[in-house]
Amino acid sequence: MITAERLAATDGLPAPLAVVDVDAFDANAAELLRRAGGRPVRLATKSVRVPGLVERALAAGFAGLMAYSVREALWWVRRGATDVLLGYPSVDRDALARLAADPAARAVTTLMVDDAAQLDLLARAARDAGAGDGLRVCLDVDASLRPGPAWLGGLRPHLGVRRSPLREPREVAALAGAAAAQGLDVRGLMFYEGQVAGLPDTSPAVRAVKRASLAELAVRRGAVVRAVEAVVGPLALVNGGGTGSLAATAADPAVTELTAGSGLLAPTLFDGYRPGPGARPLTPACLIGLDVVRRPGPGMVTVAGGGYVASGPVGAARAPRPVLPAGLRLLPAEGAGEVQTPLRGRAADALALGDRVWFRHAKAGEVMERFDQVALLGDDVDVVPTYRGLGRAFG
Repeated sequence: MITAERLAATDGLPAPLAVVDVDAFDANAAELLRRAGGRPVRLATKSVRVPGLVERALAAGFAGLMAYSVREALWWVRRGATDVLLGYPSVDRDALARLAADPAARAVTTLMVDDAAQLDLLARAARDAGAGDGLRVCLDVDASLRPGPAWLGGLRPHLGVRRSPLREPREVAALAGAAAAQGLDVRGLMFYEGQVAGLPDTSPAVRAVKRASLAELAVRRGAVVRAVEAVVGPLALVNGGGTGSLAATAADPAVTELTAGSGLLAPTLFDGYRPGPGARPLTPACLIGLDVVRRPGPGMVTVAGGGYVASGPVGAARAPRPVLPAGLRLLPAEGAGEVQTPLRGRAADALALGDRVWFRHAKAGEVMERFDQVALLGDDVDVVPTYRGLGRAFG
């Protein structure tokens, strides 16, 4: 955790204020790379959204970017990126047309697909741009766990995120063949095991689901790779994992690269993870500072701002958490407010108007959409722009 003494260097900066401790960031980067066991780790830009920190992670040894929109990918290519994988499909026709018309961008950008209609869209963009070498694509494959027999109507239990409709080797291979037939360059496959990488170890049942999912994927992932390569030839990449599953996913010989990003900042949703044998805990690296502006009653203060609630299922786990000074909590009836946030606790009576309270966000990256700049804490304080501070909003 960033100490109060270290945060004192930001006293002259106005709140609301986002800070990142670069020593903690660097330590987390080294730990994530160590967990990967030598496999390349691609950086998920959505989990950072600060160009200076993205470049810092690349300098530390991360290999390539996973962008979340075509426009973002094009922006990074203009900044010199040489390997960008889209993490999600896109129907942004204007951005796809610009990509198809740019030979340099086409050569380093791989788009994500999981549907024949997406192939039609990309092939049309390539034809319209006269891109004879086509566009590069990666097929997203469902990595969820579907245990037990089918329910009434043929459906089976689904444990994991709802992403791609592709699952079995034959259907993935069929789409790969269709892509190649349309002149698209099939570069690889992606398997995001969200029920492993994105699920805290909250109970023995959760840990059992993770073990079962990894065992199932160890068989099916290799079968999918073999089926696709029989149709289109050797693949350049097979991507998997996330911060919460780096070591486990790296053990699968079918995987050629991993993806991580959230662990660089270590938000509260990662507090419940068991890192596994030999892994070192990640260090919270990002805090949000809000100033006390009211004292509504004994044992209570109100800070300005605070409505930085994370995406995902609604609940207390998605709210920012006050951490410094210790002993403050959100009010259940109000939570984190859009323009003000009341807090209750034993530390409240010692706080004066203008004092600063520090929060941790529930998820990495997305909170940076609320800030123009971030203060990087190292030997000095270096204030750098976020995507938003550079006038960029990529979705």
